Amino acid sequence: MVNRLLRYGRNFYVATGLVLVGWMTFFDANDLPTQIRNWWELRRLDGEAKFYQAKIKEVQTERQEVLGNDHLREKFAREKYLMKKPDEDVFVIVDEHNEPLEK
Repeated sequence: MVNRLLRYGRNFYVATGLVLVGWMTFFDANDLPTQIRNWWELRRLDGEAKFYQAKIKEVQTERQEVLGNDHLREKFAREKYLMKKPDEDVFVIVDEHNEPLEK
C-alpha cells in the first residue's frame, strides 16, 4: 500500500511538473516564442546601436575638423550640401568608394 501511494505521489508530481512546463512554454505571458522574438529584436537593436554610435563618432570627427578651419568649413559646405556662389558650379571628384579624393 505504501508503495502504491509513493508511485501515485511521484506520478502526480511528474504530471504537475509537465503541465507547468507546458504552460510556461506556450501559454504564459513570457512564453518561449515571445522570448525568442525578444532575443532577436535585442540583437537587431544592438546592431543598430553600434551603427549609430559609429555614425556619431564620424560626425564628431567631421565637426572637429570643420569648426577649427574656415577653409575646411567652406569646403565642407560645398561638398556635403552643394552650396555654391551664384556664379559658379561645384564638382566633387570621388574615388571608387564614393569618397572625395581631397580630404
